[in-house]
Amino acid sequence: LFAEAGVQTNGNKRHQVLKIGHGGTLDSAATGVLVVGIGKGTKMLGTMLAGSKKYTAIGMLGKATDTLDATGKVTEEKPYDQVTKGDLENVLQKFTGDIMQVPPLYSALKKDGERLSTLMKRGEAVEAKPARPVRVYSLSLQQFQPPLFTLDVECGGGFYVRSLVNDIGKELCTCATVQELTRTRQGPFTLEEHALHEDKWTIDEIARSLEHCTALLPAEPARKKLKTEHPETAVICE
Repeated sequence: LFAEAGVQTNGNKRHQVLKIGHGGTLDSAATGVLVVGIGKGTKMLGTMLAGSKKYTAIGMLGKATDTLDATGKVTEEKPYDQVTKGDLENVLQKFTGDIMQVPPLYSALKKDGERLSTLMKRGEAVEAKPARPVRVYSLSLQQFQPPLFTLDVECGGGFYVRSLVNDIGKELCTCATVQELTRTRQGPFTLEEHALHEDKWTIDEIARSLEHCTALLPAEPARKKLKTEHPETAVICE
């Protein structure tokens, strides 16, 4: 594992340090791709994950929660019978492209060094962050079975699917919250091809995953910029 991660060993593995870092927070209630860098691969995460991300989200019309997903307390209920499939498809066009989005209060964003979600759970008053520009490359409706609807989303960094679903509900003159959220791609890594399921989180399986992902590494010029002597690798965990 040390060798695959590009870490030189001195023969005494008990005292070796293996650096590990992830390439972007995933909601605690969500599933899917979380890219993890091991060893010198941690230095590559920012470059390799600069592209878009893809999600599949199941939303529910008629209910809103404080966390904007199914884990929170219901804060509002509204009728949704008037919403048609056509209404929903038309609304999605307003949330495609470069838009402004207000991040949710329950998020990994920080205030005075602490996550907003941590402050909220302690009952402290937290002000909403101002709207910020985000990018939605594509947004499509895959299924509509009221009150549930399924979206495929491809977006850039800093985007919150929970805020999207909440805003869609408001635009439809009702409310909505995320019931299920799956990240299907992050950068070049996909759920189908690269994810290592948690029941295979062993040293041998992680090492094999690192080797498998070598094909996704940048070309030689990009590696030289990092001033490393050994190939870096990254591994996906689900």
